[in-house]
Amino acid sequence: MSAPLLWSDRTWEEIPGDLAATAGAALLPVGATEQHGPHLGCGMDFVLADAVCREVSARARVPMLPTLPYGCSLGHSRRWAGTIALDPLLMTDLVRQIGEQAYYSGVRRLFLVNAHVTNAAPLRCALELLRARQDDLMVALINTATVSERVRAAHFLDAEDWHANRAETALMQALAPALVREDRIAQADDPDRTAGLVFAHPVNRTSRNGVTGTPSQASAAEGAELFAWMVEDLTALVRRGLTETPPLPHSYDGPAVPMPGA
Repeated sequence: MSAPLLWSDRTWEEIPGDLAATAGAALLPVGATEQHGPHLGCGMDFVLADAVCREVSARARVPMLPTLPYGCSLGHSRRWAGTIALDPLLMTDLVRQIGEQAYYSGVRRLFLVNAHVTNAAPLRCALELLRARQDDLMVALINTATVSERVRAAHFLDAEDWHANRAETALMQALAPALVREDRIAQADDPDRTAGLVFAHPVNRTSRNGVTGTPSQASAAEGAELFAWMVEDLTALVRRGLTETPPLPHSYDGPAVPMPGA
């Protein structure tokens, strides 16, 4: 397989050709730095985003922007050490600025590949701003845990409000064993306490140890299979996006033209 096409490795002379060959597409992996229970390293989310996008870049030949290692992790509170959280407004503006700067280099199809659940809201806001400011920029927000039904089912197998659970533990056992404390996994299980709740409570009020799910059931073999699904399904989605055009050609700024006979 080819090596990933890393933006950081390319020169200013090479990037325009890279983008021209892939309809102006680029991947932006987005993760987080946050506690992942007593058994996983705090870099789990950005390690996963980076690994998935490297594989997809290699397969689809789409340039990959440098991975964003911080995210909106305020819900993890300050009960456990290790979380470095961005304010959601700051994160929205940061991703907007990254997208705009990438646009000036020729990006016209930007895939935001998110590996941390609560990044979704600020990333969606950034998407709204980018497509409103750059009329010919298309932006897709893809969450790695729900990229396909089979991937979603694996993540939600042991909890609805999962975190550092069976799926995430298995992924790190397969991809980054240095992040895994195997001797801590057996005692790390903690149940999902969010069923039937009206409010969205922070993790300090829903988990005893920062975990939601059953990491004790994880295995490296399961993680390798799940990662393969994620790469395969995201690659297929990206390839579809390389040929997509808007259903209608109308400019964002208008003006609207009356329909015949109106």
